Amino acid sequence: MDVNHINPILESFTNILPQLGFSEIRRLNVGVKGRYIESPGVVIIIGLIGDIKGNIIYAISTEDAKKIASTMMMGMPVETFDELSQSAISELINMLTANMATNFSKDNIIIDISTPTLIEGTFTANASADKVLCITMGVGDLIIDVNVSLEKNTF
Repeated sequence: MDVNHINPILESFTNILPQLGFSEIRRLNVGVKGRYIESPGVVIIIGLIGDIKGNIIYAISTEDAKKIASTMMMGMPVETFDELSQSAISELINMLTANMATNFSKDNIIIDISTPTLIEGTFTANASADKVLCITMGVGDLIIDVNVSLEKNTF
């Protein structure tokens, strides 16, 4: 994992989230963890392939996911994490990761992203590498862990 891969991720948060009504976006922490990611309630996994390959596992508590979905849906109350709110969160993650791919292209790193896979519940996700860079992002009072498991592709 190259630490230079952090900036395109941070830029995607500051590019996309204000457009959706979120302010006060900040990086709270950066650390390294093992390949097993415990779900805080909602996990969205996106695969990447191209000049770098691997996956990004976004982890959000169910309560925070409902608040994010509510903001994305113009303040509509979200009482349960149903299909509509799951779709909103999946679309947010898709937009963040697509913008990240665009940011990587500015450094001549070309990647394609998969469709997001959203899973809700208590479980352990398995990243594609043994060491995972975890970037904890604060979005107002909400927390999103971005678990990055990328490596240079050697085709």
